[in-house]
Amino acid sequence: MSGTGTPQIQQDELDALASAAAQHGLKVAVVASRWHQEVMDGLIAGSERFFEQVGVQDVTLLRAPGSFELPVIASHAAARFDAVVALGVVIRGGTPHFEYVCTAATDGLSQVALTSGTPVGFGLLTCDDEAQALDRAGLPGSKEDKGFESAHAALAAAAEIAALAS
Repeated sequence: MSGTGTPQIQQDELDALASAAAQHGLKVAVVASRWHQEVMDGLIAGSERFFEQVGVQDVTLLRAPGSFELPVIASHAAARFDAVVALGVVIRGGTPHFEYVCTAATDGLSQVALTSGTPVGFGLLTCDDEAQALDRAGLPGSKEDKGFESAHAALAAAAEIAALAS
């Protein structure tokens, strides 16, 4: 189970991110796939909770047909936004399709971040079954909130990059 070693986000860090986002006028795109609606609703809501908590209002939601398409949409978003949050879920089935989609999406999102220099919060769940995905979706009863965590990662990286550029 993931989650072991996950850093706790303290209020002072949230306050600092809110200040940095306001100071630098950071704009964020959330790119979310459409597969597994219940899980995706939870992931999107988690990212929204994070941005609301830090007062970031310039957030645009973009939808991808599936997780495989996240990198190409994230690439275009990276050209227009200071941070991108990529949200999706791939659940293992009985064919190698799972490995192909997970590898392509993961490698593609990494390439987007490195090529563009725009942080990409990695909120792609790669789970063995639906129960694992629901447990990470930030829904009532979930053990983790990967939408919130991915949004935090993207904004924290964007704030660091903005500070370096100042």
